[in-house]
Amino acid sequence: MFWDQAAETRERAALAALQLGRLRETVGRCAECVPFYRQQLAETGVGAETLRTLDDVRRLPFTTSADLRANYPDGLLAIDRRRVSRLHTSSGTTGKPKALFFSKADIDTAADLMARCLVMTGARPGDVLQNMMTYGLFTGALMMHYGAEKVGLMVIPAGPGNSERQLLLMQDFRSTLIHATPSYALYFAGFLAKRGIDPHRDLALRKAYVGAEPHTEETRRKIEAALGIDVYNSYGLSEMNGPGVAFECEAKAGMHLWEDNFLLEIIDPATGKPLPDGERGELVLTTLAREAMPLLRYRTRDITAVIPEPCRCGRTHRRLERIAGRSDDMLIIRGVNVYPQQIERVLMACPGVGHNYLITLEGLDEMIVQVELAEGGFDGQVEHLVRLQSQLTERLRAEILVKPKVELVPPGALPFSEGKAKRVVDRRVL
Repeated sequence: MFWDQAAETRERAALAALQLGRLRETVGRCAECVPFYRQQLAETGVGAETLRTLDDVRRLPFTTSADLRANYPDGLLAIDRRRVSRLHTSSGTTGKPKALFFSKADIDTAADLMARCLVMTGARPGDVLQNMMTYGLFTGALMMHYGAEKVGLMVIPAGPGNSERQLLLMQDFRSTLIHATPSYALYFAGFLAKRGIDPHRDLALRKAYVGAEPHTEETRRKIEAALGIDVYNSYGLSEMNGPGVAFECEAKAGMHLWEDNFLLEIIDPATGKPLPDGERGELVLTTLAREAMPLLRYRTRDITAVIPEPCRCGRTHRRLERIAGRSDDMLIIRGVNVYPQQIERVLMACPGVGHNYLITLEGLDEMIVQVELAEGGFDGQVEHLVRLQSQLTERLRAEILVKPKVELVPPGALPFSEGKAKRVVDRRVL
């Protein structure tokens, strides 16, 4: 099923022509309306009229998070402030946030793209979506909410946390779909198990949409097994539209990125040089239909690759691999590059391991991986714990080429966040 079949299955040559036309319009508007881009484009000698092919996008300057913060609060706004319908900000941890502006047309576009995503997973009018993401300055909940209403779903704006209330809402209103971070979905699955709730018997859940945190295929499988539902990977970022920038179809074989709205590139994060389809690097996105705040070649810092083969669902928009991590999340341990997702992949694939873990870096370069045991996973035999600890240590060493110290802790012993999970604590003496 399609939300907009003509747009979703547009022939590749026609899609490229549409992208080029929209790219020229976007560059022209940036040069005319945004002083930051006017200066950048003048310095590079690039204008809308000089863009002959899509490859010419590489002549444009990159935009970074630092540029957004430097132009706070409204230095990148391309329309009169009186035409702005909504402001969101990023979840930055230090310094000024990134202010992100949306016109009414931008919100309508974001909702329409989200509707595409939901319909291609099988969501239909009559479904009940329990939205367990944070409402507020974060884009995640609201953009999903608007898209779901556009499709005709009943939306429960539950927000995160308060698992007792979440369960009550699910039972009373027969929620069929949930939208949550993967860490909260795992936590909620554990909460149901403790209450003796069988999702098959006691709930109407069919699907979950998880995003806002990079997560592994092993984590997806763990959520699916615990809740007995299909789990779909959602990719987005506030600088674009929030969720719905790229999404899995029912094939669950990569995330379709909506190329009529975003021009994608994969670059070497160290050199900025372009990489071919299939090679993993940093995702760079240019908005093609953004009115209030267009962005040129925005460096997302997210590591992924393009899947070049056509998808069996019939959509022509190219797919991205699951996000492998962020270039700025990479840890350097004893000279070795390590992504937290590598550690998660090993932990979540191991029987006997629970849903929560924490990576702590101490001293000069010591890594401690604390991981909760699964509920009922300890049978009282100490040798079983020793064996599990040894298995995890060796599997992690094989995966990340560094031997960590593994600590097994009881279920619920590690801190839990109702928002984005904090997986790494760095206390090293550098």
